[in-house]
Amino acid sequence: MSKLILANDGIDAVGKQLLEKAGFTVVTDKVAQENLAKELNDKNYIAITVRSATKVRQDVIDACPNLKVIGRGGVGMDNIDVDYAKSKGINVINTPAASSNSVAELVFAHLFNAVRFLYDSNRQMPVNGEEKFDDLKKKYAKGVELRGKTIGIVGFGRIGQYVAKMALGLGMKVLAFDPYVVEATIELEIDGHPNVPVKLKPVSLENVIAQSDFITFHVPGGKLITQKEIASMKNGVILLNAARGGVIDENDLIEALNSGKISHACLDVFENEPKPSAAILKHAKISLTPHIGAATNEAQERIGVELAEKIIDALK
Repeated sequence: MSKLILANDGIDAVGKQLLEKAGFTVVTDKVAQENLAKELNDKNYIAITVRSATKVRQDVIDACPNLKVIGRGGVGMDNIDVDYAKSKGINVINTPAASSNSVAELVFAHLFNAVRFLYDSNRQMPVNGEEKFDDLKKKYAKGVELRGKTIGIVGFGRIGQYVAKMALGLGMKVLAFDPYVVEATIELEIDGHPNVPVKLKPVSLENVIAQSDFITFHVPGGKLITQKEIASMKNGVILLNAARGGVIDENDLIEALNSGKISHACLDVFENEPKPSAAILKHAKISLTPHIGAATNEAQERIGVELAEKIIDALK
């Protein structure tokens, strides 16, 4: 059996070393999407790992009869035809636990950015700080604290529960919605002290939308937030999306930002990646990052290790 694995979107060095120690040859040279099927077949690769850039669709799967494993470094697998691959006897794996903490931390980086206007201040200070310091001081003088506020979490899996852990640690109230979670126990890890368990029971989506000061989304996709849902929200709500582009309708979001119904939005994902709309990118009330939820050194190492271990197990 071939021992070749293509890590087409890269893999952390520790994960690569684990695979090589197990006897596999890992190739990290990027193959263009249009050449992927031919490359996999011609060189007899038995496994491919991808992130979000590379797509493994039916045409690739059909062209590569020797493919045994498709690995996704991350949570969502919308760039892989999962059911079709499984119907062909191919193992499809992902790394759902590895990036949870990193995504949750990015959510709070955005949230702190929004409530203290840091994203806008960092745009304006280099341009106007010298001449208009006092004006900017007034402009950003109405920040709010997170303590005591309610954060709504839509999607209460691993990432959502990490967000809840951080929120509870900050003294926030947590409302969560997830049709597949009946109850979750959040362990608050306090250095030098016994962990504190907090039990949370999800509520309805309607309650989360209507009662939250901030709402963050951690779902695999789908259009959940349009004008209808926005109308039920608190005035001045802040929305955060580090899940999938399109969960919040971007046109309806801009309309609500312009009217003041939504005070700020924080986006790591976009409807038209990798070319987000100019209206979103240039809006003065949106904090922006380019889909970097899992882009920390620690998360990438965990992803590489988890991928390697699962691939080794699948190819035994």
